[in-house]
Amino acid sequence: MSGLLLRLAGPLQSWGERSAFTPVRDTAPFPTRSALIGMFAAAEGIGRNEAIPSRYHDLRLTVRVDRPGVRLTDYHTAGGGFPKDRTPATSGGSNKGAAVITRRHYLADAVFVVAVTAPDETVERLADALTRPHWAPYLGRRACVPDEPFVLRPHVTDPEEELRTRVPLSRTPPRTPHADGQDTETITVEFLTEHPPSTGEPADHPAPADVIDVNDVPVSFAPHGRSHTGRRIHRTQVPVPRSLAGPPHTLLQRLIEYAHPEESA
Repeated sequence: MSGLLLRLAGPLQSWGERSAFTPVRDTAPFPTRSALIGMFAAAEGIGRNEAIPSRYHDLRLTVRVDRPGVRLTDYHTAGGGFPKDRTPATSGGSNKGAAVITRRHYLADAVFVVAVTAPDETVERLADALTRPHWAPYLGRRACVPDEPFVLRPHVTDPEEELRTRVPLSRTPPRTPHADGQDTETITVEFLTEHPPSTGEPADHPAPADVIDVNDVPVSFAPHGRSHTGRRIHRTQVPVPRSLAGPPHTLLQRLIEYAHPEESA
């Protein structure tokens, strides 16, 4: 088993959780498994009407929340004032020539780093697809384009350990050394894992995890037959080295140096 690392950052993200073609298009507070697997399938050129391949079932996803972002709602209209044949249909299939109104929820200025752990052959295939995608990746909606670098590392031996110890953190350290309740050498960061946090040495032991039940495991992406099953995720606060953070003006350089260590050596 090995893995790859993705950085999901951009002006806007939206990870639909419950709504499907309804007037209110919500967002989960973190990237969903359904959205990430959809991103991988799109990169590999797998259409929505094709069966979800079993090769995605063995993926283990861990999310580090660098910045949770700010929630905002967009009052959105489509069509209106045009003949029926030029107006979008409603979710029920009707079309009266009126504007379709939705309220679309987004996360603004959020940053997540995702560790994808899988068998070596799966990691190699996904890394190749994500660096040369068949369909371009996006952060939940097509209008939400990811920042670069998107693929931080195409292959690492232990991606979860990389999140805890090496991947640059997209935030500044607290001004007061003890403001986050930790020692001066660490910063507390939220992690979302699909397995219970492992116990370690007392100094490295994460806080007790909150258990969350979500319904985001895709069974079908068919436009008129989408279905999902549930999973359980564990949300915990993990201390990471304070050195991973830094002032905003150095972030891009730190990310480039991490993503391309051979060029910065």
